[in-house]
Amino acid sequence: MTTPTGYTFHSAVTPPADANTPAYWFVFQENNLLVRANGDGATVLQSTAPDNMELPLLRRNYLGSLTLDGQAPVLCYAAEADGRAPLPHGISAEGLRQLYGRLPDPLFQIAGRAVQIVDWDRTHQFCGRCGTPVESQPTERAKKCPACGLTNFPRLSPAIIIAIVRHTQEGPRLLLARNHRFPQGRYSILAGFVEPGESLEECAHREVMEEVGIAIRNVKYIASQPWPFPNSLMLGFTAEYAGGDFALEEAEIAEAGWFAPDALPGLPPPPSIARRLIDWFVDTYH
Repeated sequence: MTTPTGYTFHSAVTPPADANTPAYWFVFQENNLLVRANGDGATVLQSTAPDNMELPLLRRNYLGSLTLDGQAPVLCYAAEADGRAPLPHGISAEGLRQLYGRLPDPLFQIAGRAVQIVDWDRTHQFCGRCGTPVESQPTERAKKCPACGLTNFPRLSPAIIIAIVRHTQEGPRLLLARNHRFPQGRYSILAGFVEPGESLEECAHREVMEEVGIAIRNVKYIASQPWPFPNSLMLGFTAEYAGGDFALEEAEIAEAGWFAPDALPGLPPPPSIARRLIDWFVDTYH
């Protein structure tokens, strides 16, 4: 996988035979990543072997290798530490949301992958059908029951996120809403999880109608972003307003409105796909 930010990550399940070089260890206590402070930023743990970290690990998974700017690849591991174990000096346990912008982007992206694999490994130790302890598979990220053959893979929860534009006599307007969970003053575009048996386009129409009570048209896919809170894959769309008046889903939406490209309220941070879609609106219609 080559990313727009200039690094390459090769996903794998089995480490190379000579895997005794320094590696990045994405170690979690519960869902908090263990990091060392690095000025105003942070970095993940590095070690040639987990035993050198003076921290008991409950389980571990090889993730693959990271290549930065043509340098030699660095192996990457995910691991779960005993939540009761005291942390070594200079190491803190922090949530990924708090590390957003403090970890270098390549490490943050891999940390998002790592936390999902750690959580899946923790919660899939036994077969969900017959209760037998499962076995990790050597060539793919999967766990198989030796008794009944049931195989499980890491779960992803697809969700749509959509920028809706309304063309008015005063100019184009973007639909932004404030969820009750948002900080005061922050708005974003609408999003919601895909239901079983539902296409992405059907989900977009349903979620918009449920959350704000309006109809949309011309739904177009733009881009996607993995979002490890806890295991989402965000699929970004644009659409046009097709009719209706606001009828807010009060349990979720606190406020909603139509905003001009030069009069936007508080917004999500730039690296999120929500902000990318909002920036698309500004770049297109400003």
